[in-house]
Amino acid sequence: MTGPSVGRVSAGRVRVGFDGRALTSPAAGIRRYSRELFSALNSLGAPIELVMLGGTRSVVPDHVEWVREPAHPPTNAGWMIVGLPLAARRARVEVLHAPAYTAPFWSPAPIVLTIHDVSYARHPEWFPYRRDWLRRAFYRQSAMSASLVITDSQFSAGEIQAAYGISQSQIEVIPLGVVAAFTQTGNARIVLPTTVKVPFVLHVGDLHERRNLPMLMRAVLAARQRSAGCAGLSLVLAGVDRGVSAALHELASADGMPDAVVTLGKVDDATLRGLYGRALALVYPSLYEGFGLPVLEAMAAGLPVVAAQAASIPEVLGDAGVLLDPHDESQWTEALTKLAADKSWAAALSAAGRARAAAFTWERTARQTLAVYNRALGGRIQWGLASP
Repeated sequence: MTGPSVGRVSAGRVRVGFDGRALTSPAAGIRRYSRELFSALNSLGAPIELVMLGGTRSVVPDHVEWVREPAHPPTNAGWMIVGLPLAARRARVEVLHAPAYTAPFWSPAPIVLTIHDVSYARHPEWFPYRRDWLRRAFYRQSAMSASLVITDSQFSAGEIQAAYGISQSQIEVIPLGVVAAFTQTGNARIVLPTTVKVPFVLHVGDLHERRNLPMLMRAVLAARQRSAGCAGLSLVLAGVDRGVSAALHELASADGMPDAVVTLGKVDDATLRGLYGRALALVYPSLYEGFGLPVLEAMAAGLPVVAAQAASIPEVLGDAGVLLDPHDESQWTEALTKLAADKSWAAALSAAGRARAAAFTWERTARQTLAVYNRALGGRIQWGLASP
């Protein structure tokens, strides 16, 4: 920090270091988790001082202490292994939160690490990159270095145990929250990209192999052929392409329906809210998720959800949406045609989703995270830690 306040200690307040680079992560889910959690922790009124370690100063309020990155090798690994622990020591933090899979191998304070999923370890076939073995080793060592691990779902807790042999007692499950803006009824009036035409179903998230999108594309094409209500239906994909979109366009073109798929790439939050407000449904056939934040956002927006009966998704969706076999294309086709034809069913799903999403707040996530900090500190934070 550019001032004399670096490392100041206030009586009775615990100093919590937070990896500031996560607040500007290129991964949308990590960025949202880190920013919303950081903001909610700051708003609790708890006896803690949240210190941003490294990253971009402008993304947090002026009253939040920021520690500039010390010299370190100019890579993400260099930041994590050298820069972050040095920044934590300079700031004299008493607990260090690494919110995005990786953590320092040494630290002057207990480390709390958030691992959102372990797809890299459990399904390396989905990540056939030349140096992916190195990333997996880094993730494993990070998990071994942590005093406590936070994850988003019971499913992920079990996967972390299986992948890294970490004791169940060392893992805390804390569900994510939803941004209030997604609940606003005016979202449907946001102007959509010109390539998006109603009716459409929406998929949100980067386009990975594990997202199971070819099956979904075939289901949309079949629905267009079988139902007049789905004659102009398209699949709109909001997320960065990780190498699968070309095959989806080829599927649609081969069936003579090139307009059946629209790839938007990365979209801003306003556009995303508009898409949630105008889609027929969120369709989420993923084979592996640590949580599935788009499912929660769609429910909060009142958008019916059709999702895979797989991984963590049933924990998030519950009985407030439609859960289907991710490998049964006919089930997905039937669900899409029914949603287009049965407005009362769609309305019931919308209401159920809103009701369920109301329980997922960032304040609850922050309170439960604070309880984990307290556990890492041996109970030193004297404050009301019960979940609301």
